[in-house]
Amino acid sequence: MGNSFWETQFVLSPPAGPVERHDQVDLYPPPRAGRQPAVVVAHGIPLPPDAPDPREWLLYRGYGALLAEQGVVAALARLTVDSPAGLPEPAAQLTKAVDLVRADPRVDPDRVALWFFSGSGLLLGDWLRTPPPWLRGLAATYPLLAPLPGWEVDPRFRPIEALADAGGAPPLVLTRAGRERPEIAAATDAFTAEAARRGTPVQVIDVPDGRHGFDALDHTDQSRAAVRAAVDAVLGLLTAP
Repeated sequence: MGNSFWETQFVLSPPAGPVERHDQVDLYPPPRAGRQPAVVVAHGIPLPPDAPDPREWLLYRGYGALLAEQGVVAALARLTVDSPAGLPEPAAQLTKAVDLVRADPRVDPDRVALWFFSGSGLLLGDWLRTPPPWLRGLAATYPLLAPLPGWEVDPRFRPIEALADAGGAPPLVLTRAGRERPEIAAATDAFTAEAARRGTPVQVIDVPDGRHGFDALDHTDQSRAAVRAAVDAVLGLLTAP
């Protein structure tokens, strides 16, 4: 019998480091001293009813360790929501987590990026419309960029429309899976087209043979290269002048 997705190993094996739990946020501090840039990770939502705390998933623990190894303070916020209609709750939780991270004395509060996975991609809307000055960029891996059929969500959680409304959206790193669900792939295509029309810089990392969740499901050289490329791109956003 196979493991559940949350028990499936990350495609890379970064060295394990310290993890600090601060209420609903896990921090992965890097080994170097001084103020460092930070990446706040928003895990996929909504979760299956039987899913454990995403901060315990091997996938997200892997990303946290990988970012810390690269000299970044990684933060994974636990987001809770029962249905698509309840997205204001995880949006508020994410904002609270960002505030906690930026207040940490080990973090450079003016060098922060947010990284969204799967269904949390719907939360991009707020950060696209009115990006704060300290936000160096956004990343999204196999993100949901439009509500699925039958989902009713507040208009603020429609990233394509948010991009169209944005006065000056921050740069994005977008990782897309070639074997994505058709409705998710169509929304991703619509998003990248709107970004191109608006002149919003988007670095696209393609995983042609990857599935939704490739970074745990598909242990291939292609998957590992895509994860490394995404991390390098996010680091580039954080270190750009």
